[in-house]
Amino acid sequence: MSDPPGTVVVHDAEHHRYVLERDGRELGKSVYELGDGVIRVIHTEVDQSLQEHGLGSALALGVLEDIRDHSDRRLVPICPFIRGYLARHPEFQGLMSR
Repeated sequence: MSDPPGTVVVHDAEHHRYVLERDGRELGKSVYELGDGVIRVIHTEVDQSLQEHGLGSALALGVLEDIRDHSDRRLVPICPFIRGYLARHPEFQGLMSR
């Protein structure tokens, strides 16, 4: 899946979130907590006026790719949206805490 045109997922580590942006405008975010060797993704949201345009999936993909590529922590997906995305994308199952 490719990102919707012009969007980028930015890791805002200072505020423990990932932000989906287009032209500097925040379209959505995923918030996480760090624990003992884990990253808990606790909430994901996309601007309601923009839902149903693949933005949530683009955000989830960006979050999971960044965790895979830049973290040694195991994933604990508390957020229902992220859990659903993981169920449809088994290539990310290895990120999850056992």
